[in-house]
Amino acid sequence: MLKEAISYSIGDNESVRLVQLTDPHLFADPEAQLLGVNTAHSLEAVLNTLQAVNYPAHFMLATGDISQDYSNESYHNFVKAITPLQLPCHYLPGNHDDPRIMHLHMQGPRVYGDRRILAGNWQIIMLDSTVRGKPGGHLSEKEFELIEAAIVAEPDRHLLLVMHHNPILVECQWLDQHCMDNGADFIARMSKYPQVKGMLWGHVHQRLDKTQQTEYGQIALMATPSTCIQFKPKSAYFALDAQQPGYRLLELKPDGSILTNVYRVPGNKFAPDHDSKGY
Repeated sequence: MLKEAISYSIGDNESVRLVQLTDPHLFADPEAQLLGVNTAHSLEAVLNTLQAVNYPAHFMLATGDISQDYSNESYHNFVKAITPLQLPCHYLPGNHDDPRIMHLHMQGPRVYGDRRILAGNWQIIMLDSTVRGKPGGHLSEKEFELIEAAIVAEPDRHLLLVMHHNPILVECQWLDQHCMDNGADFIARMSKYPQVKGMLWGHVHQRLDKTQQTEYGQIALMATPSTCIQFKPKSAYFALDAQQPGYRLLELKPDGSILTNVYRVPGNKFAPDHDSKGY
């Protein structure tokens, strides 16, 4: 049975404005580092940058790998960090999260693990692409059933599908081993629905903006940088990028089009350990 969605009072002729944060990899210890970067400090810098642009967002999407150490405190630290933004936050798990611990401790007055969001002319579905014990992803038939039921329930709304793992290859040989293993099937099946206008994910710690052409038009395919370390694009081997932590802003237009851009922390404060061989 399809669970009730969270609804926002946004007019059918208004755009839906979103912030996406992804892959903060927080620890219980706020001074802990991941490959030379203090992840709590880099998240704080991203949030400060976001606040400075004063984007009138309706809510935030947090697309997984909130924690690096599976601790209760790492999730508390994330909620504490985002609270000053006073934005509702919708989250989903990544491969570094324990979904059970996450749902117990990602708690706040406007922090939601619900799967469906209705806003303006749009429906947003938060998908679980994780596979227990594995870094790569897979979209189960249960998730496909959720999408199909949601489309039946709201056939006149445009659809944004949000997940952690990349359904397309990003041309990083080492990283593409850990993609959504049935991503091609996922995209093929979703291309049959005119409602599907965009797919949004994290996981790859780099920016990507592509489109998938279908008989109904284009589907936007979007990957977003991490709020901590960045992976070097198109690298055959594990390699870190010097680009700074970032986030994505999206404007979902009433006609089904999507305006979006990625923004990064200015300067070069967050320099990773380039001698790292993995994490």
